[in-house]
Amino acid sequence: MPAETQAAPPKLYAAREPIFPKRVSGWFRTLKWRLMILTLGVYYLTPWIRWDRGPDLPDQAVLVDLAGRRFFFFWIEIWPHEFYFVAGLLIMAGLGLFLFTSALGRVWCGYACPQTVWTDLFILVERWVEGDRNARIRLLKQKYDLRKLRLRLTKWTLWLLIGIATGGAWVFYFADAPTLAIDLATGQAHVIAYTAIAILTATTFVFGGFMREQICIYACPWPRIQAAMMDEQTLTVAYREWRGEPRGKHIKGPEAAKLGDCVDCNACVAVCPTGVDIRKGQQLACITCALCIDACDDVMHKLGRERGLIDYLSLADEKRERAGGHAVAAWKRIFRPRVLIYTAAWGAVGLGLLFALFIRSEVDLTVAAIRNPVNVTLSDGSVRNAYDLRVRNKQNEAAEFRVSIVTDEPLRLAIEGTDERRVSVAADETGHARAYVIAQPESPAATGGRSPLRFWVEDVETGARASADVSFVGKGE
Repeated sequence: MPAETQAAPPKLYAAREPIFPKRVSGWFRTLKWRLMILTLGVYYLTPWIRWDRGPDLPDQAVLVDLAGRRFFFFWIEIWPHEFYFVAGLLIMAGLGLFLFTSALGRVWCGYACPQTVWTDLFILVERWVEGDRNARIRLLKQKYDLRKLRLRLTKWTLWLLIGIATGGAWVFYFADAPTLAIDLATGQAHVIAYTAIAILTATTFVFGGFMREQICIYACPWPRIQAAMMDEQTLTVAYREWRGEPRGKHIKGPEAAKLGDCVDCNACVAVCPTGVDIRKGQQLACITCALCIDACDDVMHKLGRERGLIDYLSLADEKRERAGGHAVAAWKRIFRPRVLIYTAAWGAVGLGLLFALFIRSEVDLTVAAIRNPVNVTLSDGSVRNAYDLRVRNKQNEAAEFRVSIVTDEPLRLAIEGTDERRVSVAADETGHARAYVIAQPESPAATGGRSPLRFWVEDVETGARASADVSFVGKGE
């Protein structure tokens, strides 16, 4: 076949066409503004919240202490061996996504996803500098002159400052924020801090300023996963095609009566941050932000027509309305078995974490037997085993712990370096001690094999206790 007649291979990637969402007002836009302020406020301000934990402990309310291998969250402190709390929170986050998606579609993408939140912020800056949609389109098409260069540099500078603030806020979660801020300003911070800020600044600047909807369409896996959580009862943004079609300009005359409610004004397309025409049905690029509902309702209100041409609707309701019926109440679509199961699972994990949090002890004990040698025969014939004790004091004050053993055999305990069998541990630290357990000559423990043994530590002041089970090894082992 001649080369000129061969069909060109399909393109796997479409070049981005700039999208300039139009300003819109309405219930959903107001909700998005409020959630944006809330989420950005939490992200930027949380590292600066102080929390008094006493001497020698960090005063930052939320801190990931990598050096100390701990996580502080207000009055809660998570140690490395308690990572199941973090795992539980991740499970709750996943179940929460399943819950909201099964009830309201991609509501996470439309309102709380970091990509959506920062893109909204960048569009707000862009609109403030360059004007609304038509002004930005005209600016894009015109050649570069001093005015266009000035507007572009102003916008990019503000975007860059937001990116720096974003990266800076992130590193503040891993060190004392006021101290790190001074170190960053004076050039004394660790190179890792500057590197992390640079990477997050660049990604925020590029993703929020230039890639925007392409992250949602090409990079994010969630649009491809969400279908497994949705069914025909899920509420999502939809166009009532049976009411709006055939669309057309509503000019006066006999032909106007044949038209549907849609006047083909494209207001729903102009406000969409991903450039979707919702009238074409559900699409991968739709993030269910519902701004098209605000835009369409405003047009319907001005024309004196019923609102809801574009609305939250389920596939089951679409079938009902096409058949001449009415949509089921939204709360019935939300509170259905599938959603209730997700809610129950989410709540069960949360209650389990709370239960584990409130019953956990203020002290932990780890005992490791010294097995080189396994035991030592002393000059009087008694047999001695050695153990390494690690006592973790989770309290905000230094504590002294009494060490004891429980066993069925007549064994004697001694702590290296002290005759009182006590271990002092600083606040929020781990104390180490060498313990010796001795069996008298010819006793069953000394001449036999393994004997069960339990170590106990008890806070002398508070009575907090912890134990660990090990074995005493005799000469017969």
